[in-house]
Amino acid sequence: MSPTRAQLTRQIIEAGRFLYGRGWSPATSSNYSARLSPEEALLTVSGKHKGQLGEDDVLATDMAGNSLEPGKKPSAETLLHTQLYTWKAEIGAVLHTHSVNATVLSRLILSDSLVFADYELQKAFAGVATHECQICVPIFDNDQDIARLASRVRPWLDEHPDCVGYLIRGHGLYTWGAAMKDALRQVEAFEFLFDCELKMRALQGR
Repeated sequence: MSPTRAQLTRQIIEAGRFLYGRGWSPATSSNYSARLSPEEALLTVSGKHKGQLGEDDVLATDMAGNSLEPGKKPSAETLLHTQLYTWKAEIGAVLHTHSVNATVLSRLILSDSLVFADYELQKAFAGVATHECQICVPIFDNDQDIARLASRVRPWLDEHPDCVGYLIRGHGLYTWGAAMKDALRQVEAFEFLFDCELKMRALQGR
């Protein structure tokens, strides 16, 4: 049985409290969503403190990113969520966070991707069964024109169907999962790996 709107709303609220508590979604940054139906998604309302979300801070949109609830404005980045739901039918939740590690690492790396290799925790990502592989995380330059940014993200996703997340330079992380618990697991795995990468680079003097 699919989760109800009330259950999905509660999951989004609880995710906000967890992610804010870990310092990965400070203040009004970040946005979260869950698939409500094949044609609709639930998203956080624009400008809301993610550690203090209530039921009225979530709204329904169509897959074009349009609000289905008069008076409620979705995040400016709604298209980045809905394009993931249209990319893969099995995606049930999307999380966008603004951690210090993700922000700093995405600015530090001058190439267009970050590659993780030989970390045991890579197995926390969906579809990964061994540390003996590489996880390529693309980094897209930030853009206030979200439709333009989405148009750069989608071709990369289509060419890399095993993608588990991406970074926006100086901005944050996008990752997803079949359910909210899966998306949260991937955020936590990413944050561990980001921390490892920054520490390794500091020790290596680069």
